[in-house]
Amino acid sequence: MTTPMSQPPAQESRRRSLNDRAYDHLRKAILSGELPPGTIIAETKVADDLGVSKTPVRRALQLLRTEGLLEVGPRRQLVVRAFDAAHRNEILRIREALEEIAVETACRATSIDDIDLLRLLLMKQGRAAEAYNEHDFLVLDEEFHIQIAQSANLPIVARLLEQLRGFARIMRLGKTQPPEHLRDILAEHTTLLDAIEQRDEEAAHAALHKHLHHWDYLLAPSAATVVPDAAA
Repeated sequence: MTTPMSQPPAQESRRRSLNDRAYDHLRKAILSGELPPGTIIAETKVADDLGVSKTPVRRALQLLRTEGLLEVGPRRQLVVRAFDAAHRNEILRIREALEEIAVETACRATSIDDIDLLRLLLMKQGRAAEAYNEHDFLVLDEEFHIQIAQSANLPIVARLLEQLRGFARIMRLGKTQPPEHLRDILAEHTTLLDAIEQRDEEAAHAALHKHLHHWDYLLAPSAATVVPDAAA
């Protein structure tokens, strides 16, 4: 029996499922470039495409706006956020601060099992580099950095890094890297993980700093990310 203030478990589960479906659909489309920066998001069209009501779509849009992937445009519509050089620098500074916390804590708290999991991610990343599968390589790159925070028992830091990685993926749209760059990134990841496994905070910090500043050009603005009149 339910009260007016409650919902049956099945109904609540379905509501959450619809919300998650709308959110996952929109976020994937934004991060893949299917909805490029400056795109106006039409609530009705998204609902029709998914075959759902506007309510879960509206909730998904609110969450994506909170995350910073959407912003209010000149006519009060929600549009996919465009990132300029100032955004890029801000993201890099925040990311570095968060990853320093994660790496330093990981040197003290990461278990052997977590080290093995991180090694496995690097093995997969190596295969992606050899196959020159840049998409899979970058997905594994994200997983590696986020997993360091998770292995350090820092769920909030991990969640914030995941959000920043979403921004980074948008800023990389339209950019490609040569195979040798992927192999160099993998080598830097390996050096960083070696330092974490050895519990050497100083070496880990140095490896992280070199890695982030060596490859921050991956977030450099491109024509795909600059949409001057998307959010006046």
